[in-house]
Amino acid sequence: MQQKNATVAVVGAGDYIGSAIAERFAAEGYTVFAGRRNGDQLAPLKAKIEAAGGRCEARTLDARSEEGVTAFLAEADALSPLEVCIFNVGANVNFPITETTERVFRKVWEMACYAGFLTGREAAKRMLARGRGSIFFTGATASMRGGKGYAAFAAAKFGLRAVAQSMARELGPQNIHVAHLVIDSGVDTAFVRGRIAAAQGQEAADRIEPGRLMEPTSIAEAYWMLHQQSRDGWTHELDLRPYAETW
Repeated sequence: MQQKNATVAVVGAGDYIGSAIAERFAAEGYTVFAGRRNGDQLAPLKAKIEAAGGRCEARTLDARSEEGVTAFLAEADALSPLEVCIFNVGANVNFPITETTERVFRKVWEMACYAGFLTGREAAKRMLARGRGSIFFTGATASMRGGKGYAAFAAAKFGLRAVAQSMARELGPQNIHVAHLVIDSGVDTAFVRGRIAAAQGQEAADRIEPGRLMEPTSIAEAYWMLHQQSRDGWTHELDLRPYAETW
């Protein structure tokens, strides 16, 4: 692996999508600067990337903290120039509207929308100084439509999509590629399979056919593809779903 003089920051480097994105960019020689709320849980990702010859720094990060996000991206940029920033915080919850508390609604908005704004703004400051960079936001089905029980999550994801659109229009002419990715499917994770088992029984979770749930590595490949695009053909929104997903 030939190490590049460039950093990819992953805000919300969870065990599945976030980690897969980090590994994909690390394989191309990028220094990975990974953050999540419980930074100690990044140890396996860091070890895996370094065992393959890559470089990974792991940090505990509350993406809702302006001070924390600013310091996180400043440190990432100090390692080597911040070339790619990916916001991948989830906050997927489901509550009937009458059971959606003020605290739930506010916290979901803080995690999935406000934190994205902070991340995008601070990444843009550093990339504008060099006149290049990519800022990508992970969206969901809820970014496009509000489903039953998803008032809080959809409101936050709708907002994140608006932030991404505004940033793309403003920063594109300054050579900053901003894109929003709609992950329109369940992702093959223990969390998703657990929810399927709880709703339909363990047998239903066990017999899911290959390709019906999205693989994190497939999603990571889409992020890498976006970063490789020429500026005369940038994608500003990309929706991803398995072949069997209805839409």
